[in-house]
Amino acid sequence: MEKEQEPPPRRARRVLIAVAASVAGCVALGGVLVLLPWERTQAPSAAKGTAAQTRSAVTTGVPAALPDLAALIGEQRVRVRRHPESARSWAVLGAAYVEQGRRTADPAYYPKAEEALRESLKVRGRRNVEALDGLAALAVVRRDFPAARKWGEAARKVAPKRWTTRALLIEAYTGLGDYKAARRTLDRLMELHSGPAVMARAAAVYRDRGWREDAAAQLADAAAGARAPAERAAYLERAGQLAWERGDREAALRHFQEAVRIDPDQRAAQAGQARALAALGRTSEALTAYQVALSKQPCPQYALELGELYESLGLEQAARVQYDLLRSLVYKAAEGGADEELVLGQFEADHGEAPAAVRRLRDEWRRQPGIAVADALGWALHRAGQSDEALRFARIATDKAHGGGVRSAPYAYHRGMIERELGLFGPARRHLQEALRINPYFSPVHVSEARAALEELGEPPAGDVPE
Repeated sequence: MEKEQEPPPRRARRVLIAVAASVAGCVALGGVLVLLPWERTQAPSAAKGTAAQTRSAVTTGVPAALPDLAALIGEQRVRVRRHPESARSWAVLGAAYVEQGRRTADPAYYPKAEEALRESLKVRGRRNVEALDGLAALAVVRRDFPAARKWGEAARKVAPKRWTTRALLIEAYTGLGDYKAARRTLDRLMELHSGPAVMARAAAVYRDRGWREDAAAQLADAAAGARAPAERAAYLERAGQLAWERGDREAALRHFQEAVRIDPDQRAAQAGQARALAALGRTSEALTAYQVALSKQPCPQYALELGELYESLGLEQAARVQYDLLRSLVYKAAEGGADEELVLGQFEADHGEAPAAVRRLRDEWRRQPGIAVADALGWALHRAGQSDEALRFARIATDKAHGGGVRSAPYAYHRGMIERELGLFGPARRHLQEALRINPYFSPVHVSEARAALEELGEPPAGDVPE
């Protein structure tokens, strides 16, 4: 068994996100860092500099602004028409389509990306590491983690010291539940490269291991060092998500609001605002934020969250509209080659047909057995009346020794409710209490159910020994 490493020593870090003024100062500094080389040389125009920066961003997995992406796509389409033999131009076009699809949640960009990237491979051959990286990135956004691993490992063989490939492989290994490989790959990535993008990737791995403070510190440094507003906003959104997961509504809302201020197209942060606003009781604002996020980035996850918020308010018809939208978005994603079976299974387990959720999620588990799938499958089995088998998957999702180690209120809630159904009242009580301790606002629907279940379980009997 691999020996678990100790968390990295904490360094003195910039205080980033809680204070808006300090973030604004980082924004100004980032602008200076970007502009100084142009001012010194006086050669390239700002437009050319932005295009070069956007090309660099999309080929290294760094978030890019939507207007800049649109301009880059237009530029690269002209290039490949004039120079169809340019493998690099095809690869950049494919990478830009990948990022455009991710930012807009429009799966129609994914076949275009695949066509461009495969054309790049055809021009240069299988040692074309830029195209291999692009295909790995495309597989990640499509949630096709076996394909992401295949393309990423092919790229690593061609260019063992290419750091961007390691970042993509971390995503692939995490999606496949291979957390040891993800940790080893992060170690190698940090030997090969440093900077905001690597810090953000490290934060994701630390979060999965339960090292919240280290994850938050890495994101703070990443946001402070980001070169462009879209990149900085993306790291602030991730910081907001960390704050939300630990139940800090106010901090989460500040992070999300700052991300949207810096990049108005940061729709994940807008959905995060909705989540935090709902938890703060600012329901009308939350509904508006969800609706705006969905209109600009129609993700099935946002439709599920908005539907559950409506349901918690007793607005059943409005909830059904969102659930119908969720189904249509999942099917549209499938047409573009994207896999949204996880969110569809989560929806079916709670609001549709639990046996159908079990079938979908079993297939997903066989294909890519990450802990998010384990949790969803366990919950679907419980909802379908198969709680004995459900507990096995709930344990996988909350196994801190062999799984990701992430501290998740929904995972703990699911395990507690399954244990309650099986008459394991001591463990059930502990896991339900853990869920509410981690994040007492984790769901507008399930928080009240967790509290009711705890009240029914009552206090542990005298002399109760933890299992």
